[in-house]
Amino acid sequence: MNRPALLVIDMQNDFLLDNAPMQMPGARSIIPNVQKVLEIFRHHKYPVFHVVRVHREDGSDVELFRRDLFNQTPFVVEGSAGSEIITELSPLPGEYIIRKNRMSAFMNTDLDLILRSLGADTVFIAGIQTPNCIRTSAFDAAAHNYQTYLVEDAIAAKSDEVHQANLNDMANIGIRIIKTKEIGPLVNR
Repeated sequence: MNRPALLVIDMQNDFLLDNAPMQMPGARSIIPNVQKVLEIFRHHKYPVFHVVRVHREDGSDVELFRRDLFNQTPFVVEGSAGSEIITELSPLPGEYIIRKNRMSAFMNTDLDLILRSLGADTVFIAGIQTPNCIRTSAFDAAAHNYQTYLVEDAIAAKSDEVHQANLNDMANIGIRIIKTKEIGPLVNR
């Protein structure tokens, strides 16, 4: 590992605040671990990417299978308070914001280009939710030849059963599953 980078995925108001349109129950429980991971990367001055889902107000860029849901209850609309990153994880100057409108942080974004220009060869992933945006981003990171780590206690799904099943599946293709406390020794090499 020469240059690790951190991807913090979808830690936005519409997914985490109480009574938010797409609130994921239990997701707030990972915030302290995501903060710890951020602190490690910030301390070492490694690149941090806040990956956010953002949609046009008219919903024209929402996946077909989610259009009805979006039309009933718009979520992460560009410029809305719901699309903002939660205050506990506010980006610092110099950290990157990657805007996406699909599950993968790599699809139709400049994430790969920026990672390569920074010389990153490894990505650590935190955020929500394990079977969707975390999984597709991890698969794409691996497909782009990044050594890929999921910080299992800094990511979450709607249930622990779904979370664990997805972690097991991703481990079977070579994605490394670690806990927050294991990051320090890995990035201090």
